Parts: sequence; C-alpha cells; structure tokens
Amino acid sequence: QVLLVESGGGSVQAGDSLRLSCEASGRPLSSYAMGWFRQAPGKERELVAAISWNGGNTYYLDSVKDRYTIFRDHHKNAVYLEMSSLKPEDTAVYYCAATFPGRTAQVMAESRPNYWGQGTQVTVSS
Repeated sequence: QVLLVESGGGSVQAGDSLRLSCEASGRPLSSYAMGWFRQAPGKERELVAAISWNGGNTYYLDSVKDRYTIFRDHHKNAVYLEMSSLKPEDTAVYYCAATFPGRTAQVMAESRPNYWGQGTQVTVSS
C-alpha cells in the first residue's frame, strides 16, 4: 500500500513563503509523475504543479507560474512545492498525488492519479 503524507502547510501573511513536502512510502515512485492539487472552499480541485518521473518536464497553473517551484528527490521518495509571494487566493487544501506512467508532467492533468495524500491546509491572510 502506498501512502503519501504531506506536511509544511500553515497560516502565513501575503507575500510570505512556504515549502510543502510529500513523502511516499510503500513503494518507490520514481517512475510516477507527481503533482500538487489544491481545493479552495466552494471550488473544484485544480492541478497547481506537476513533475515528470525524471524531473525533466514540469507543469504549472498560470496563476502560480514564477511563484511556485516543484521538485522531487528520488532518494527520499518525495516531492516538494516551494511557494513564494503567496496571495490570499492561494488559500486552499493542497494535495499531493502520483500518476503512472510518469513520462510527462501533463499526465497529472490527463489521468486520474493512482495515489493521493490526505491534504495540508495553506491559509494566506492579507
């Protein structure tokens, strides 16, 4: 059984930074694409950022480009989301997910992920 555990969420002020972490256990996810989704109250879940299995291909939602960076560490079986210049509209529950096969980052948007984390809350105050 694969378990994805997110951490790093919290309450911050607009303009602050946060790093979310997602550590996987149960099996190596080196051949999976991984990504971060978010869901704000009353809104649909959306893909925020994704990364291919080898890190060579990434995807970002337009509204987070130049503010968010996704990267992964195969040795730690983990994926991270570095968020800077946070805005109140970034407030949401952030979910980590993994999709196989992971040749491209776009597969996270095109296919239903195989695994999901439980989510971590990010709250940005103005």
